[in-house]
Amino acid sequence: MINIWEVNETNKMIEHENLDVRTITLGISLLDCIDTDLAKVNENIYRKITTVAKDLVKVGKEIENKYCIPIVNKRISITPISLIGASACKTPEDYVTIAKTLDDAAREVGVNFIGGYSALVSKGMTKSDELLIRSIPQALAETEYICSSVNVGSTKTGINMDAVRLMGDVILQAAEYTKENDSLGCAKLVVLCNAPDDNPFMAGAFHGVTEADAIINVGVSGPGVVKTALEKVRGENFEVLCETIKKTAFKVTRVGQLVAQEASRKLGIPFGIIDLSLAPTPAIGDSVAEILEEIGLEYAGAPGTTAALALLNDQVKKGGVMASSYVGGLSGAFIPVSEDQGMIDAVTAGALSLEKLEAMTCVCSVGLDMIAIPGDTRATTISGIIADEMAIGMINQKTTAVRIIPVIGKGVGETVEFGGLLGYAPIMPVNKYSCDAFVNRGGRIPAPIHSFKN
Repeated sequence: MINIWEVNETNKMIEHENLDVRTITLGISLLDCIDTDLAKVNENIYRKITTVAKDLVKVGKEIENKYCIPIVNKRISITPISLIGASACKTPEDYVTIAKTLDDAAREVGVNFIGGYSALVSKGMTKSDELLIRSIPQALAETEYICSSVNVGSTKTGINMDAVRLMGDVILQAAEYTKENDSLGCAKLVVLCNAPDDNPFMAGAFHGVTEADAIINVGVSGPGVVKTALEKVRGENFEVLCETIKKTAFKVTRVGQLVAQEASRKLGIPFGIIDLSLAPTPAIGDSVAEILEEIGLEYAGAPGTTAALALLNDQVKKGGVMASSYVGGLSGAFIPVSEDQGMIDAVTAGALSLEKLEAMTCVCSVGLDMIAIPGDTRATTISGIIADEMAIGMINQKTTAVRIIPVIGKGVGETVEFGGLLGYAPIMPVNKYSCDAFVNRGGRIPAPIHSFKN
């Protein structure tokens, strides 16, 4: 049982250490919206979302006011749209009409983002999947709230290299379509391996087909809280360090549990999971990189960074699972560049490269996240970066992702400003050597031997 004493204990964290509930995400199944008539599909989708989510923002604000806990975002995730539009959509433009309907519904209910303009193609693409994927650049350019994701690999199925190759082209097209806004469309597009069905965080959120008709998932974040706790044990051994992170993660998760239960009760929608991911913001003191520095590194990227991040991720998970029976989603530490001032400083100092970030993704929550690269980067090079990251996820049986932004018209040494929670980023150099022959082989990389566990 959670009581008000536990909430009061966290007041200092909220007021001084940037603790927040990053998101309440309402997952909505759209399977009952399927129809052969496109106009009917759009009508069904709009009605379902605006009905189920009509009170989401209001309830979120009520919980904020009652407990004085900041809830930064109220979001919606939906069934992957390639499934919903399969019977009605015959062209990419047909899918764009659904994107605009989703955008209208998100605007009507007042949420920050809606995720699930997605396709799941880890083993192969249907015609519907390919049409949706090809529609993504236009859909992101012509909407405001839509987030898109494509799952191209898994430990069980291997990596769909045809989809990986296509996503290199799609990312460059999305960058070109939104070049007047520093290629911002790519900030709402993520390529995944082992995508979870219950992730509340954008841009990778979608409502999995195994989920209930509607579900409440909550994402909690508190890198500033962890850093402050570690400052009090500076110089202590690893046992003390790990215990401190674990206990702090426990307290943070309890806040999320309270918010999730309240939202579930008020909305009359079942509670799904708590995602305890240390998701940074551009705010000073709200940085995962600064936690790594507090552990003992001069900059994120220094020798020892991967070990420190592994330690952090593991202790966060251990603390979280003791605080809630339903920890899910990703739960660990995000390492986006543009959203983390410490990461930006490390890149600027020359301590952190794209290759070191890739190594760090072996042990963190997700992957290469919010990384700006030169706008003249080849599509095949982007596909090669995606393939590398998908392989890490496939072999290590974990979720990995790529959210990379080729900024049209800008190069290494320049900076791109995204604004808000997306922050700003220095343009990072990319390996100049070609992987064209590798990427253009086509087909599928098989699942690893340890996937056969039946």
